Amino acid sequence: MSEDTQNEGLNPAEQLRMLADKIQLETQIVTRLKSEVAKVIVGQEKMMERLLIALLADGHILLEGVPGLAKTLAVKTLSRAVDADFSRIQFTPDLLPADVTGTLIYQQKTESFQVKKGPVFANFVLADEINRAPAKVQSALLEAMQERQVTIGDESMQLPNPFLVLATQNPIEQEGTYPLPEAQVDRFMLKVVLDYPSPDEERKIIRSQIRKEGEQEVSTVLKPTDILRMRDLVREVYLDEKIEQYIVDIVYATREPAKYRLPELAPLISFGCSPRAGINLAKAAKAYAFIQNRAFVIPEDIRVLAKDVMCHRLGLSYEAEAENITASDVVSKILNRVEVP
Repeated sequence: MSEDTQNEGLNPAEQLRMLADKIQLETQIVTRLKSEVAKVIVGQEKMMERLLIALLADGHILLEGVPGLAKTLAVKTLSRAVDADFSRIQFTPDLLPADVTGTLIYQQKTESFQVKKGPVFANFVLADEINRAPAKVQSALLEAMQERQVTIGDESMQLPNPFLVLATQNPIEQEGTYPLPEAQVDRFMLKVVLDYPSPDEERKIIRSQIRKEGEQEVSTVLKPTDILRMRDLVREVYLDEKIEQYIVDIVYATREPAKYRLPELAPLISFGCSPRAGINLAKAAKAYAFIQNRAFVIPEDIRVLAKDVMCHRLGLSYEAEAENITASDVVSKILNRVEVP
């Protein structure tokens, strides 16, 4: 008799308790993973937490921040702690789509074309400074990110599982950069805007860089099979119908703010969040609850993640830009107005 068949006779409370026990065992591995990454990365707890959420919720993540905030280092460190294939693509203005996805190479001996796979065929793909590549290259990632497959010539090939794109971009440089199109930005589950470390954290960073010789050794604590197993548990995390409605209300308030007693937001929004916002907010909230060692989602989980999921999907009008109102300001007003279940 399978475990699922045995659990069918249990009431919902017992099922939730059993799920909580399973989650408690798995979160011990997550704690070890955090400890390994902390050997190299000082501070930036929010960034590391969001990286784990993307990993567990099967989503992609975009990290935005000025140079030197350990964006690339964090991704490389995480990949070393997970026994999975890792590739880094340094995006530049002269990059071609074939440099990302791969191409067909003519073999003279066999007189036939052979597929040479590009760096996108890996479990972790670090797209470094993604906004430096032209639209043609950025669009080459769209199929990979959404469909988890790549088409080279007339052949479509599945990407490895798990597959995660971790992209970084620099918001202050304008020369030689290309803004990401809305269709591609929408493919990222989370966009995390990073801030400078605190004075205490900066002191620790300086001290560690002065004293240590070479990079800290990071032990491997996770395998791809562990990630897939934890993802199955994340999907089982309980999401109440009232919280589902709360997510719908928050997302819908970006489209028709007047219905939520926010008429002042209407002239500030050029277009509201897409349906992917609600889907990804629910998935991310389940992963966040899992990391917090809970078998159910609470409203606070939604509030914690709403900006990271919604801000990059929200289009602001010229009026909002003229008044220096950001997407974060708009989402904050919505969160303060929409009734919490």
